[in-house]
Amino acid sequence: MHVHQQSASQPTPPFDAPAARKLRTALGMGPEHVAYGIRTSFGMPHVTPDLIVAWERGLASPGNGELVALAGVLWCSPGELVGAPRSLREHRVARGLAPEDVAHAVGLELLAYVRMEEADEWRGSERQSSALAGVLELTPADLVSVTGREPKLAEMLRGAVTTRWQTYVRPVGKLLTMERRTVGHALRALHTEYQGRLAATPSWGGRTVSADADAAGRDFLDRIVDRFWSTIRRDGG
Repeated sequence: MHVHQQSASQPTPPFDAPAARKLRTALGMGPEHVAYGIRTSFGMPHVTPDLIVAWERGLASPGNGELVALAGVLWCSPGELVGAPRSLREHRVARGLAPEDVAHAVGLELLAYVRMEEADEWRGSERQSSALAGVLELTPADLVSVTGREPKLAEMLRGAVTTRWQTYVRPVGKLLTMERRTVGHALRALHTEYQGRLAATPSWGGRTVSADADAAGRDFLDRIVDRFWSTIRRDGG
């Protein structure tokens, strides 16, 4: 079986193989039908039924053009065939946009945007970041991730739950351009939960059993960013 490889300079987006297979079977199509549609409608003669099967089994992943073609044949958007995007480039591909589309929307020269994408390092202004969120339909959590602010957020959140959460309401709100009231509710809830996990259980000898509490505390801090966004969603933020 020949598997078409993408250039090393063109990393593929996270492909959702089970979704591709589910969509194909729902349409009553076989791998040969999908391959034929991609070859004839999108001019990709290298796509064979074996390659379709390889994609669906996770043995290979479609490149950018192949992903768009596959989505066209399966009557879906490219985003429906992509796992949770992580990088700036993966979010763009998931929306089926070309680099020039995003560059124009955020007010950047194409070359400057492409370099940011290749380095996976967003360096746009606040205005451009806001425009990026709009064109790529990014959630606040996605925007923090692709703009490289997640480590800073994690540092602030750890400080908030281990010390006085009130001190961090303003800086976290500023970092995320989020209402202080929403941030405050989330930080207070996280602080309460974290401190509750650290409450040691008295033993019969009058001493405290802290090993389990310490482990729970470390796990909480390791997942602090995910817990923050879960709390925001739960509270309707």
